[in-house]
Amino acid sequence: MLADRLLPHVLSFSLKDTKLPKGVGVLDPFNGPNADEVRRIVTLFHRKYYSDDTPRVLMLGINPGRLGAGSTGLSFTDTKRCESDLGIAVNGLRTHEPSSDFFYRMVRAAGGAEAFYSKVYVHAICPLGFVKQGPQGNDINLNYYDDKTLEEAVTPFVSNWLRTLVECGMRTDVVFCIGTGKNAAYFAKLNAKLRLFDRIVALEHPRFVMQYKAKSVDAYVRKYVDALSGTAGD
Repeated sequence: MLADRLLPHVLSFSLKDTKLPKGVGVLDPFNGPNADEVRRIVTLFHRKYYSDDTPRVLMLGINPGRLGAGSTGLSFTDTKRCESDLGIAVNGLRTHEPSSDFFYRMVRAAGGAEAFYSKVYVHAICPLGFVKQGPQGNDINLNYYDDKTLEEAVTPFVSNWLRTLVECGMRTDVVFCIGTGKNAAYFAKLNAKLRLFDRIVALEHPRFVMQYKAKSVDAYVRKYVDALSGTAGD
């Protein structure tokens, strides 16, 4: 089953052999203070939605952020949506992430979690996230492409992850890239080298939509749903 092939990889990400730039930390929910809970959530999610062998189309974001995948281990899924939409209880932490709000509006418009995940596997181009110290001394999110040295350092890790996804049984005729700017540019360049996917469809990032296009949320939800519908027969 797809879950059996994915879980050994999803639960064991490691950057221990990667030299990161000074001041950059790894956001790894699988080895953080809530590791046991995150591993339980991620395992239940995969068993619930991927206990079959149907190839899924990939939908890949940037890298985990603290309030979404950084809290649940699931891309674009804060604890609120994990419980309300996935039916998986979360113990000991509570997060609300605007990107997750948008994403699950889209999931509902696509028929709900069961229908959506029967066709799609959602993760990130870089499956571990990054943080750096902010002006107030607290950790803030850092995308892999925000630092050129970081981007170069994690590219072998990213390349191996993308190959792993394909080997686990994902569709390669089309892939969705969440993020139309730097994420899409990086992914296109890397895919040209790896030659894993025939076609990349870039979609606006939920964070961008919620922050800058809030009045047009429904239109962007429809854009996602229409894009998915357009690949149904591919």
